[in-house]
Amino acid sequence: MTDAIPLAINIIVSDQHVRNGRPTILGTGLCVSDIAAATVFRGESPDQIAVGFSLSLEQVHAALAYYYGHKAEIDAEIAEQSRKIDEAKGKFVGKRNPLLPR
Repeated sequence: MTDAIPLAINIIVSDQHVRNGRPTILGTGLCVSDIAAATVFRGESPDQIAVGFSLSLEQVHAALAYYYGHKAEIDAEIAEQSRKIDEAKGKFVGKRNPLLPR
């Protein structure tokens, strides 16, 4: 038997009232998928992400650790968000913005 005591890092949370329950960084509203996308798709380093999102390195690394532990789930979330963005862009291509003067 071991005397080791597991310690939790409680920086990543899920709250149904914040970003529809998607995993976020506590107190920020930033999704883990936002951090993962910055790393995977834009090639940003943890230091760049910390500066760009006004986060601590601890928060960035916690988000990345969560991402790598739940990669398939987060990658699916990123793909779905990308699909929704592309769909929304397609609806407005060639249409005038009704708020702009003629």
